[in-house]
Amino acid sequence: MKSSPGARSWIAAGVRHELLTRALPALRHDMAAPVSVVRMALLMLKRQVAATPIDPAACEERVALIDNQVSELVEAIRSLRDWELATTDDGITRSALVAQCVNLMRSAFDLHGVTLDVDAALDEPQEDEPRWPAAAALRYLFLGALGYLHDGAAEAGAIRIEPVGTDALRLVAMPREAGSVNPVLDAHRAPRALAIDAVALQNLAEDMGYAIALEGDSVRFALATG
Repeated sequence: MKSSPGARSWIAAGVRHELLTRALPALRHDMAAPVSVVRMALLMLKRQVAATPIDPAACEERVALIDNQVSELVEAIRSLRDWELATTDDGITRSALVAQCVNLMRSAFDLHGVTLDVDAALDEPQEDEPRWPAAAALRYLFLGALGYLHDGAAEAGAIRIEPVGTDALRLVAMPREAGSVNPVLDAHRAPRALAIDAVALQNLAEDMGYAIALEGDSVRFALATG
């Protein structure tokens, strides 16, 4: 039985949920790090207030640190809105999209022995670099492509991220180099029940209005819908 449009949308929603779940450890870290600094700063502030005589300059320094970390925590909490497709955003540049997604997933991929290799042309923002609409959708699409190559490419040791023209990206799974396999990590890497396969990735792209091309161990997609 052919799935209905509603069923395909539910599949895409499930894929987005899985991708957000994979990104959550990095998001939690961004929120927990300021809290740890605030707790330490409060402890030091209590000691300085209890000291005789009180050092106003030292207390002011701790208060400024706490204020800064609270601002970072608030910003991290607000960033959760960036994952909502219904939220209007001001778009995103290609280099910023790559940087955000790579920063979210690099640690998890490193633990599985998979390096994320970004082309030098994407490392630094380009002058007058265009912004592409629907940053949340593009983030899910990019993470979906990473997940597809991570889950499906046999013996991938790296994923190369390259620009295609001025309006597209290509991600390519590269084989492991001889002798680079970490037997301890690989031995404890259980297969995922919710792997991102070709059907899942295509459903995700089509539901958000993007065209995506799967070519062996590579994924290519344009940053514009249509």
